[in-house]
Amino acid sequence: MEKFTITITREFGSLGRSIAKELSRELGVEFYDRDIVEEVAKKLNLPVSTVSEEEEKSKQSFLPRMFPLGTDEAYIQDIIFDVQKGIIQDLAKKSSCILVGRCSDYLLEKEKNNINIFIYAPYEKRLENCVNTLGMTEGEAKRMIASVDKARNAYHKKYAGYFPGDPEHKNLMIDSSLLGVTGTAKLIAEIVRQLFGE
Repeated sequence: MEKFTITITREFGSLGRSIAKELSRELGVEFYDRDIVEEVAKKLNLPVSTVSEEEEKSKQSFLPRMFPLGTDEAYIQDIIFDVQKGIIQDLAKKSSCILVGRCSDYLLEKEKNNINIFIYAPYEKRLENCVNTLGMTEGEAKRMIASVDKARNAYHKKYAGYFPGDPEHKNLMIDSSLLGVTGTAKLIAEIVRQLFGE
């Protein structure tokens, strides 16, 4: 099989991360999600929780206090994005892999053998996934769906110039509620095999 990259952007509660994990098993390649946050934290000498909190958020926070006076949040977010960008591009050069979120679709869009995928699901199904699969209360699920989607959209729009689910920048958009985690992963794997050979 030729070297390839798959980027996955997703709505919160659509189980995009679980699908990426299953897809990595199906294809026998690595998938990267939280690993990218951990690597950024290491490079910037910051707690993982701080990077995670700041990377997809627009509101003011405590992070500027950790940097020299006069450093504003937009600048910190830019630093985090630049470090992420380097990590994502390095991972894509090394070997076939799956990258979840963090504008990887934008960063790798022009790379050879790259597929950009958007995973979504109807709101009620996302709510059900949050409660039954992720163990949230219904109230928590509603708040998380609203806040995480808003934050991801704002972050993606800021750095990529378009929203994560923009069909102009996607090769495949799939409703994960149709086939579930395993079925969706198998469908994507079959497409990858057809494109890049067994």
